[in-house]
Amino acid sequence: MTTIKYIERAIEPLIHQYLKPNKAVILLGARRVGKTELIRKFMENCQEPFLFLNGDDLLSHELLEKRTIQNYQRLLGNNRLLIIDEVQSISEIAIKLKLMLDSIDGLKVLATGSSAFDLNHNLGEPLVGRKMTFQIFPLAQLEFSKQENHIETIQKLDERLIFGSYPELEQLNSRSEKIDYLMEQVNSYLLKDILEFEGIRKRNVIVLLLRMIAFRVGSEISIEGISNELQLGKSTVDKYLDLLSKVMIIHKVTGFSRNLDNEITKKNKWYFYDNGIRNALINNFNDIPLRDDQGKLWENYLISERLKKQEYLRLHQSNYFWRTHTKQEIDWVEESDGKIVGYEFKWTTKKQPKAPALWSKSYPTAEFHVIHPKEYLDFIS
Repeated sequence: MTTIKYIERAIEPLIHQYLKPNKAVILLGARRVGKTELIRKFMENCQEPFLFLNGDDLLSHELLEKRTIQNYQRLLGNNRLLIIDEVQSISEIAIKLKLMLDSIDGLKVLATGSSAFDLNHNLGEPLVGRKMTFQIFPLAQLEFSKQENHIETIQKLDERLIFGSYPELEQLNSRSEKIDYLMEQVNSYLLKDILEFEGIRKRNVIVLLLRMIAFRVGSEISIEGISNELQLGKSTVDKYLDLLSKVMIIHKVTGFSRNLDNEITKKNKWYFYDNGIRNALINNFNDIPLRDDQGKLWENYLISERLKKQEYLRLHQSNYFWRTHTKQEIDWVEESDGKIVGYEFKWTTKKQPKAPALWSKSYPTAEFHVIHPKEYLDFIS
């Protein structure tokens, strides 16, 4: 029997740091990004007694159903650590957790959930001041770097641009197995939360919407244009995009502006959290030299890895793109504590671009960097 190698997750130190008495740590992530495996590893190494519940198990629902202090004290016994996987499946879970945290001295709660919109709805207001929420993504270069050297990282770059970094892919050896896994992910798991939400049944429309975004990664998206192509109302398109972002399939980047008339801010760009999902949606797993979307893959990869780095290292930055009506543009702009940094992503390095003239004129103190395959690891790890 093959032993599955566990890759230490970058979020683990944060769990230990913020898991405190009468507080909850909530881990949110898309399906199959490794939340359950992370919880399992945490329990293996845990040095204190705990109670584990699974939101997909009906018995766990029954045990928590009676919302009384006495019931929860009896359930926990001497345990002062409660671990719940798939917490969003449990009804009124926020109110139940609030009661436990307020009433049982020293209780710590660690919970995971796959559906961000459910969690935001159920875990929001009741747990204000009582919880710390973190996002979990597919594997990050921060995590790969702990088990591979620089040469191995460079050698695997093309593969990660094509197949992404879902944890289970690390256990698959052949190209065909990886393709099958990603196609199954798209067909069976990717949209499960959305289709269960408010009785939405238009799977084909949502897939078409995702494919449109996949082909337009790095380009500004017109909601009106998409609504016309899909023959849907703009409000419906907005709703679907919001749901897709809440279940962490795609994310939005807005335009950067300091009220210059020439800067574009009305349209947004959309990116995928994982390249493999993006490529599965358009059914293109060709090798990098055979593709005409190398720049899109590079841009999407760098941005997804940068978001992972920001989350896991707690880098509190605001992210944007910058573009003017005269078509001067910068792929990625970060702002933090009054400091502005622009990044241009280039797959080929034949000609090193300079900062756009209007950018330098408008933001003379801003930094500008070009990120290319020969020099990118500091940006993401």
